[in-house]
Amino acid sequence: MHKEWTQVSCEVPDAMVDAVAEFLIELSSNGVGIDNRTLDTFSLDSLEDTPTKTVTAYFQNDEFLAEKIRQIEAFLTENGPIFSGFSYRAPTISTIKEEDWSTSWKEHFKPLRVGKRLVIKPTWEEFPATADDIMLDIDPGMAFGTGTHPTTMLCLTVLEKLLTDCRDAAKAMTALDVGTGSGILSIAAAKFGIGHITAIDIDPEAVRVAHENCVLNGVEERVSVSDTPLGMICGSYDIVLANILAEDLVRMAPELIARLNPNGFLILSGILIEKETLVIEGYADPSMTLTEAAREGEWSCLVLRRNS
Repeated sequence: MHKEWTQVSCEVPDAMVDAVAEFLIELSSNGVGIDNRTLDTFSLDSLEDTPTKTVTAYFQNDEFLAEKIRQIEAFLTENGPIFSGFSYRAPTISTIKEEDWSTSWKEHFKPLRVGKRLVIKPTWEEFPATADDIMLDIDPGMAFGTGTHPTTMLCLTVLEKLLTDCRDAAKAMTALDVGTGSGILSIAAAKFGIGHITAIDIDPEAVRVAHENCVLNGVEERVSVSDTPLGMICGSYDIVLANILAEDLVRMAPELIARLNPNGFLILSGILIEKETLVIEGYADPSMTLTEAAREGEWSCLVLRRNS
């Protein structure tokens, strides 16, 4: 029997899209779509300049659904008047079967080169790889993260550059991937040569998909995927990756810093440029030094290093 989900669509002015998308991602713990195209498969810069856009999120049909819809209506009512061109439209609500949602990714997900050597390829596509290419096969399932959203691409580009500089030492290095989603950052870290990666996510579906993708890429022996809470993770790591919302990054700052080895790197993404300062201030720890702020479109990825 296939699970059914509720699709909630909000029509809002162009200027309000980011605010609504971020709210819905946090509320649903899943990806969102804009104008029926998945947010994780294109740069926001490529959207047409239209007066309004439809932002869509997916929710499980459970006892919390009615309350979440009420929260969405309240968010639109309270925040909408701030944005030019807003007039309240009630969210459109419909039911979608799980398999329909899963296959909808395939329309938009094509092979993509990231950085100098990495190629992200969906399992159902062919790609003429060169000898230098590092191929990463991915099947996103229902987890948020095909790797082509700017926040993920920034992480991958920064990670590649970081590990190119210390390629010989990578095998002895360890990494922690917080909020792994479909596992793409962990798989890339393994393919770049890191010896062992611990990947965690609070969503059991993401954990399942991430593990399947690790097996698909032959890195399951070097990537441990689980739903272990960050607070229960022991030890420290040479690289800590976190591609989540800015507010969560700030909230988790003490724990993430504590998991970092001396001279280790902290790669933070999922940050809208307007919230970059918020995150930098949240990591204003005497043991940490900001080494890079990489940007693409409206997104930022911060790299910090723990002092020795």
